[in-house]
Amino acid sequence: MSDSRGGDRDQIAPIIPLFGDTSKKTRPTAANPGADADAASGVVPRRTGEGGLWRSTWDSPADAGSIAGARGSGTPSDRHPARGASGVSVPDKRRPSGSVPRLRALSESDGEKTAEEEVATTHEVRVAAEESLVRKLRARSLSVSEARVVLKGHDLEGGVIEDVIDDFCHRGYLDDVALAGVLVTSGVERKGQGRVALSRALAQRGIPRDIIDGALDDLPDDDDERALEFARGKARSMSRLDHDTALRRLVGQLSRRGYNGAVSMKAAKAALRETTFGGSTSGVRFVDSD
Repeated sequence: MSDSRGGDRDQIAPIIPLFGDTSKKTRPTAANPGADADAASGVVPRRTGEGGLWRSTWDSPADAGSIAGARGSGTPSDRHPARGASGVSVPDKRRPSGSVPRLRALSESDGEKTAEEEVATTHEVRVAAEESLVRKLRARSLSVSEARVVLKGHDLEGGVIEDVIDDFCHRGYLDDVALAGVLVTSGVERKGQGRVALSRALAQRGIPRDIIDGALDDLPDDDDERALEFARGKARSMSRLDHDTALRRLVGQLSRRGYNGAVSMKAAKAALRETTFGGSTSGVRFVDSD
């Protein structure tokens, strides 16, 4: 039988493959060493114009074999983040083909700080706390109790805090006795405070009771004179008030400064007797009626 153009069916022209001989795909593994790796890893190779095969860097036979082996063994590949520094790819000439790198065991230094690092960290925290305390002492004097509060703010241990306190006391940076003396002198001379107010002010600064009592014992027992001096200064500003109002306000101010009721009343009346109320027109002076 012949075709419509008169040719013999036995003389059909042979089919020439356009992309090379397909029989190369079925050659033994020795001729195509990457074929088995391609089949195992599912990599589809690209073809060249001459019928050969080419692979990009991401589907090379070595990588495909490594990935396939890693999947089969349950071990992460070279690019897995779990490998860390040990996950750097090793050149093929230094690592046999098909070998799978194992995970690096964590050393004790990776998860825990060494004893030297712990000591260094504690020392750094102590130095920072001491510097903070020195800065506050430059601004104003602190009691031992106030200094302890500053150090606790830096999360220091109790033993370390006491060591710093002892060191600062030895150097003279902290001295509750000297601080109590300064506060008493300032309260008397500048604020006109009495014993009660002075005792309360020192207690608020965290100074121990025995030191407070010692500082007040050194104070002359002249509350009457100090109260009168304070009342004289305040009475001058009350010249336009009536006697009862001026007396009530003056007694209240003396009481707030730590003078007891009897001392406050006596000083207020004495100061008002010395002061003329109503200006120069009246010329009236109030006297205490006994």
